[in-house]
Amino acid sequence: MITLEDIQAAARRIAPYVHRTPVLTSHNLDRMFGKELFFKAEHLQKTGSFKARGAVNAALQLQKPKGIIAVSSGNHAQGAAYAARVIGVPALVVMPQDASETKKAATRAYGAEVFDEGVTVENREEIVRQKAAELGYALIHPFDDHAVMAGQGTQALELLEQVEGLEAVLVAVGGGGLISGIATVVKQLRPECEVIGVEPENANDAQQSLRLGRRVKLEQAPQTVADGVRTLMVGERTFAVMQKHVDRILTVPDEVTLEAQRLMMSRLKQVVEPTAGLALGPVLMSYELPKRIAVIVCGGNWMP
Repeated sequence: MITLEDIQAAARRIAPYVHRTPVLTSHNLDRMFGKELFFKAEHLQKTGSFKARGAVNAALQLQKPKGIIAVSSGNHAQGAAYAARVIGVPALVVMPQDASETKKAATRAYGAEVFDEGVTVENREEIVRQKAAELGYALIHPFDDHAVMAGQGTQALELLEQVEGLEAVLVAVGGGGLISGIATVVKQLRPECEVIGVEPENANDAQQSLRLGRRVKLEQAPQTVADGVRTLMVGERTFAVMQKHVDRILTVPDEVTLEAQRLMMSRLKQVVEPTAGLALGPVLMSYELPKRIAVIVCGGNWMP
């Protein structure tokens, strides 16, 4: 388990290398849905997503690594590449062949080498561990790592300082690193606030896992517009935190995710990726939600 103290230490450690991101609001969206919505703008973070927080926190605690290696569909790739630049070592990122070409190009722009030949969502974990052994690089896992989870939680420390009286936080769920860090902070500092995960309808492994009390693995990579949450199964470490601190998991169809993304772009005037729209999705549906809600805008690495 990570602790609030771990996350507070991470915040101090990474402060020189990441942004304190703003919280955005829209009176138009509030009126439309009868809610008070607060958008934590992690799409304005270094590398265009929250992933920089966890990657940098993990990298700064390595002991003279030869290099950094990571596995990712996109945003953690850029976070790991940036983290390697911060500590001055080379980086290799294993990415699925069908991952976003925009995100691959951005990862290379941060100075990392991208390996994608024959890589799929199903075999990428095996490939990255093989490459790590061959190169002697330190692996920074995209979610199942306590240092990564602690880094991701730092945005919740900011959020609770920026917005008083929150009743719920909506968080997109892939491997669980983001929601684990956020939930640890929220349940320590504002336990009455709900922490609600959001998954695509056809990628609800976290929802199934919490319902059954054991990790459920999808048979194959889900086809979803929310490319940031295409993991097959939540992490072992993240699941333990989710069981303790996450209140519920909701699911959203892709057409609602895209509509939510469109609304965020048109009303907030911000470029966000579909996975950021996923987190807003439950507000567009008939789910019972409280009035004062934070939406974690997880990333903005998207090209129309």
